[in-house]
Amino acid sequence: MEGASYNPRTVEEVFKDFKGRRAGMIKALTSDVESFYQQCDPDKENLCLYGLPNETWEVNLPAEEVPPELPEPALGINFARDGMQEKDWLSLVAVHSDAWSLAVAFYFGARFGFDKHDRKRLFQMMNELPTIFEIVTGTAKKQPREKPSATPNSSSKSKSSSKTQPKPSDSQTKPLKMQPPKEDEDSRDEEEEEQGLTLCGACGENYANDEFWICCDICERWFHGKCVKITPARAEHIKQYKCPACSNKRARV
Repeated sequence: MEGASYNPRTVEEVFKDFKGRRAGMIKALTSDVESFYQQCDPDKENLCLYGLPNETWEVNLPAEEVPPELPEPALGINFARDGMQEKDWLSLVAVHSDAWSLAVAFYFGARFGFDKHDRKRLFQMMNELPTIFEIVTGTAKKQPREKPSATPNSSSKSKSSSKTQPKPSDSQTKPLKMQPPKEDEDSRDEEEEEQGLTLCGACGENYANDEFWICCDICERWFHGKCVKITPARAEHIKQYKCPACSNKRARV
């Protein structure tokens, strides 16, 4: 598998590897869920979901060598696909993906002699991110951050009179909202702090300054425009936005 010959040796390199693999598996279980679902054919042999360091993913057979170069993901995720509800199956794969990503990170830590301080720092860095399971199930807790210096552009369905960052509960029919009008300093600080609490439903990251995002009318989760391949210009013409997961779910129903 890709990654077997890639050996990150510092805490920062291992964390970068962890984030890349995590991002790839999140894509498989959210924005690329239709392709992932089709590849997990129960009639095939034991299949695994691999997250790769370059933020991509693949469904493949396990490594042939024993023991493998890297820890292996859960085997046979495809066998349970048709035997349970799709959301439950995706949640199960997400839990195993979390366990595997941690195993790979600490494998590198053990292999290259991380001491207890390095291991603690690595875990703390990983623990700052929501788990794959939390992202897939929509239960990721909002993470506070420092107040940004500027108000990001946003795609939302919020009421134009709202004084706070648009939230899914404020959704209306028009998906795009430009930068809110500036208020006094206190109101603006409250608004910016609220923005920092929203997480992307695809990658699980907070929103950075001047980033475009959009809210799904079905599941009411927020997404970076780049994560769901929606531009501000395209959003202007969308009357009701459905994220990839909701679109695929409704199509199969």
